Amino acid sequence: MSAPNIVYLDHAATTPMRPEVLDAMLPYFVQHYGNPSSLHRVGREAAKALRRAREQMADVLGCSPNELIVTGGGTEANNLALRGVALAQRQRGRGRHLIVSAVEHKGVLETAYQLRDCFGFELTVLPVDAAGRVDPVDLAAAIRPDTVLVSIMAANNEVGTLQPLADLSAICRERGVPFHCDAVQASPTLSLRVDGLGVDLMTLAAHKFYGPKGVGLLYVRRGVPLMPQITGGSQENKRRAGTENVAGAVGMATALALSQAERDEEAQRLAALRERLIEGVLAAVPDAYLTGHRSERMVNHASFVVRGVEAEGMLIGLDMAGICASSGSACTSGAHEPSHVLTAMGVPAMDAVGHLRLSLGHSNTDADVDRVLAVLPGLVERLRRG
Repeated sequence: MSAPNIVYLDHAATTPMRPEVLDAMLPYFVQHYGNPSSLHRVGREAAKALRRAREQMADVLGCSPNELIVTGGGTEANNLALRGVALAQRQRGRGRHLIVSAVEHKGVLETAYQLRDCFGFELTVLPVDAAGRVDPVDLAAAIRPDTVLVSIMAANNEVGTLQPLADLSAICRERGVPFHCDAVQASPTLSLRVDGLGVDLMTLAAHKFYGPKGVGLLYVRRGVPLMPQITGGSQENKRRAGTENVAGAVGMATALALSQAERDEEAQRLAALRERLIEGVLAAVPDAYLTGHRSERMVNHASFVVRGVEAEGMLIGLDMAGICASSGSACTSGAHEPSHVLTAMGVPAMDAVGHLRLSLGHSNTDADVDRVLAVLPGLVERLRRG
């Protein structure tokens, strides 16, 4: 839990691990510490726990346990999805053309650029509209006979916009092109049933839904070719070598089951808080505007451009007032160039420097929204005065 009197509004960066998750993990640090590949009883106990965790996650996602690969996090899972499918498809002579959107997480974008620049793939980067959405018409026009993979995220981590996944995945299915979805950001509040989403591959990261850091998940539909990117062992059905993180997998499975079981009720609560936050900031802070889609956005996500101030000043001022916020992706914090997401959406560079992201979670209440609305307007006014 957060320290007393701290208002934590950075759940898009990471979430606090739930006590139930820690309780589930603890035995696999101390009591059941075996290597799941070992044949003795200590190893068998670890292997049994890993199998149960995989089955639990498969039940939540509506897939086979054998279609899941436990990774070291969301970024690794994205890397594995893109490189693994692209290289396997090329090896089979199916082509060398990839499609991604301009607002993807860098774990997807930089991998796609590397495949283009170092491995000879051709890459199409789809534009987005002012709300950050891909037009399905653009995707349909971009697919070629040699397209081997399309990767488009479920929800944007910086502005909260939801993509029209059903339409996008249907186009890929009709054309016979594997569709990968980075669902890391949307995982706490979106249904993750893979058939409902229409995905062939999907990435999750446990720390985004109140699980441990350093463990993620890649769903790969049966029949989708995938070349391993970490070699040297037979773990994860020979698709990801290395001794398994049993405690991490157990924690991820526990967190995923809890998050999805509570999803509908929690989404309704968070959406109400989000609306209060959006309306309150826009009413109280002059010359501020919302970024991302007004309605097709994550239920816990509010993001703004505040003209005439820089994000760093706002974040420091909010932190001094006991409010934790961010200006975009935690993976690019400290970068001085404008956000690639805001740039793709057409936000002017002079506006993008004043980007503020407030993301809600389990611990937040109306009192937290009230506190932000009491602090932020005065802070912005002081920053503008210089």
